[in-house]
Amino acid sequence: MRYTLMVGIASLGTLIGIAALPAPVRAETCDDLWYARNEIYKAQGYCFRTRRGIDAFGNAGCSYDNAEDVPLSSSQRRTIADIQREERARRCPR
Repeated sequence: MRYTLMVGIASLGTLIGIAALPAPVRAETCDDLWYARNEIYKAQGYCFRTRRGIDAFGNAGCSYDNAEDVPLSSSQRRTIADIQREERARRCPR
């Protein structure tokens, strides 16, 4: 029992460490990157146009049809730019 608890604590520490990394570093796939990027837009009220975006996030409560109009903090803009760089580096489909 004590061994299991120690392993559990060690695993939790690893998970916490992973969660603290920026999204592009944590992402394992292009889908992960896409989701992380669009999750930011959804949280700020973006209205998705693509079937994929609507299926993943819906458009309930959305306010902005144009991505450029979405009010993003400088931190969110940097995160999105980082994700897009990683998507390009991985040659993710658009």
